[in-house]
Amino acid sequence: MTALSENRGDGKRGYDLGALVQRFATLGIFLVLVIVASLWTDSFLTKNNILNVLRQVASGAGIMSVGMLFVILTRGIDLSVGSVLALGCVLTAYFIAKLGYGVGVSIALVILCGAACGLAVGFFVAYMRLPSFVMSLAMMAIARSLSFMISEGRPISIGDGGQALADFGAGYWLGIPQPVILMFAVFIVGGIVLSFTRFGRIITAIGSNEEAVRLSGIAVPRYILSVYVISGALAGLAGVISASRTTIGSAQVGVGMELNVIAAVVIGGASLMGGRGDVVNTLLGTLVMGIIANIMNLAGVPGYSQQLYTGLIIVVAMLLQYATGTLKR
Repeated sequence: MTALSENRGDGKRGYDLGALVQRFATLGIFLVLVIVASLWTDSFLTKNNILNVLRQVASGAGIMSVGMLFVILTRGIDLSVGSVLALGCVLTAYFIAKLGYGVGVSIALVILCGAACGLAVGFFVAYMRLPSFVMSLAMMAIARSLSFMISEGRPISIGDGGQALADFGAGYWLGIPQPVILMFAVFIVGGIVLSFTRFGRIITAIGSNEEAVRLSGIAVPRYILSVYVISGALAGLAGVISASRTTIGSAQVGVGMELNVIAAVVIGGASLMGGRGDVVNTLLGTLVMGIIANIMNLAGVPGYSQQLYTGLIIVVAMLLQYATGTLKR
């Protein structure tokens, strides 16, 4: 009886330890990186550098990681986000400079185009039951090709008609870059949807046990389709932010960005097997990726080597997930 109690007690302690690691691992990584970076160079904790990190995250993996989290929660993956970002960036400049549309109309059209890309991927994944990896890979090639075709391989300046957008990209509100405020707003909305709405509960449940959700009478394909639409729309919005920062639409942006987005979500503790993940840790994961990139830039690491370290970071994050799962068992 005593041994049984001890074993049960040990199991409980193991479970608690696993849950603790799972919940706070990303925060621990974030704090360790901040300490290491601040000891590495005095320029890291300066206001300008911190705002630069936040601005880089906002125009890169930040906004897209929320959409990717929703997709991964359903056991899917979206490899097209980097190319859809490039398409959104090019279309923003094209609508404003070439077609003469207003900034508001152009932004709305770009977000709709991104959502359409997600709709195409989601339809085949949700209703045709094709692998998300393959379909999003196809969209990655299509969107990148369209961005080059529309721009004819040359950057498109947003011109004077896009001055309001350029002002937004370079502007501040209460000392914080406006794109960063927009990113935090997306995370807040994403967190509310995921934690406090029926939609959020259902997509999490789909990743945990899709068949059980289906047997309960819920139209699973509709929800799976919707997460890809959200991911595509947010990738389009990220393209708008990129154009606002650089004042040009370039088909070259976002190359390999999907790797950073997936890494941010995985570092944030989301399981690639679906059903586990939250917005707060995903935000921390994107900040971790931003800090790592900043450290490598400050250390003079060549850009072509940075992808190597990003890949290694994903491996470490997966090993941490495996260790957590082992502790829980």
